[in-house]
Amino acid sequence: MSGLKVVLASRSPARLATLRSAGVDPEVVVSGFDEDSITEADPSRLVAALARAKVGVIADRLPAGDLVVIGCDSVLDFEGEIHGKPADAGQATRRWQRLRGRTGVLRTGHHVLLRRDGAEADLTRVASTTVHFADLADAEIAAYVATGEPVEVAGAFTLDGLGGAYVTGIEGDPHNVVGISLPLLRTMLAELGVAWHTLWRPTP
Repeated sequence: MSGLKVVLASRSPARLATLRSAGVDPEVVVSGFDEDSITEADPSRLVAALARAKVGVIADRLPAGDLVVIGCDSVLDFEGEIHGKPADAGQATRRWQRLRGRTGVLRTGHHVLLRRDGAEADLTRVASTTVHFADLADAEIAAYVATGEPVEVAGAFTLDGLGGAYVTGIEGDPHNVVGISLPLLRTMLAELGVAWHTLWRPTP
């Protein structure tokens, strides 16, 4: 094992569950960063900047020691527009009325900060996954929005929750749609000199 403490700078239960399923048990430290404070027309640059900002906010609050801090942010890139979390049920409904039967790209920014032996290094990357949406009837959209799930997530849908039935296919990493790309994260850590398997929880 690496001896590195892993910190996730995100309140997303889906990101935490994804890491835990992959054998990594991070400590969650929520940044509280105001996402509306960054304005950027390009979706990839936006999520990269937000991921960096989330890590930056908490980095100075963390105790000394060797650690890896992971920050992520996701948006749906659809017809040249950036879609984060819907403001309310009405917006979620209108969004799904546009998405149904069509295709968007889920983009997630990843920022990784490594502190080890008194030195720091960091990387930022963006993963993109194409998502094909089912052609939902109005009643299906209404039922889905009524669950509250679409208002809680970027793009107004999930792959790993109730929304999974409404995604007909993807091109790219499915973990990225959930909010954190494990293959990209492994590659980023390798560039920083950390082997992914060294972050796995100890086996009994």
